[in-house]
Amino acid sequence: MKIAVYGATGMVGSEVTAEALRRGHQVIAVTRRGDEVPGAVSLAGNLFDLEGLRIVAEQADAIVLSVAPDRSGNSHDEYIRAHQNIAAAEIAARVLIVGGAGALEVDGVQLKDLPDFPEAYKTEAETMSAILDFYRAASSLEWTMLAPAPAIGPGERTGKYILGSDSPAGAQISAADFAIAALDELEEPQHQNARFNAAS
Repeated sequence: MKIAVYGATGMVGSEVTAEALRRGHQVIAVTRRGDEVPGAVSLAGNLFDLEGLRIVAEQADAIVLSVAPDRSGNSHDEYIRAHQNIAAAEIAARVLIVGGAGALEVDGVQLKDLPDFPEAYKTEAETMSAILDFYRAASSLEWTMLAPAPAIGPGERTGKYILGSDSPAGAQISAADFAIAALDELEEPQHQNARFNAAS
């Protein structure tokens, strides 16, 4: 496959890129500055350029959107609009979005709305929840959203993970194992036009 990864040098995006290359796929590594990624075709681009994304999609079988919203306190409005535009567009490639754990649910209540949800992550969780709604309403796009367990970070590549749908499958996962789940889904789609999650 030819896979374009937006955010290819981030914590999750770099693992997705590495996993795709490990499996022999062709990778277009898209970053804001076009940073060189060994083994991949490196390209400058961002989520906010819809026409540029469409052009990339014409060269790929799938696009992975692994770009987190701003975490420095700035507005998420532009980020939200970018995803709203993507969800409403006709994109030539399948789109896999790296979602947020805060929009996962327990007994029908999103984690972000539970009393013990950390306030520091609330804004990002609200943003990712809104984005999920955009994709669920999409009618001309083939998409999948893969959300991580509530705790995700650098860690061992064990090759093992468990999946859930809307409720968390577990409490944590390494970014490397999350990437394995993402590539497994791209290679053998099981969650077309749906959200699911992965945990260790």
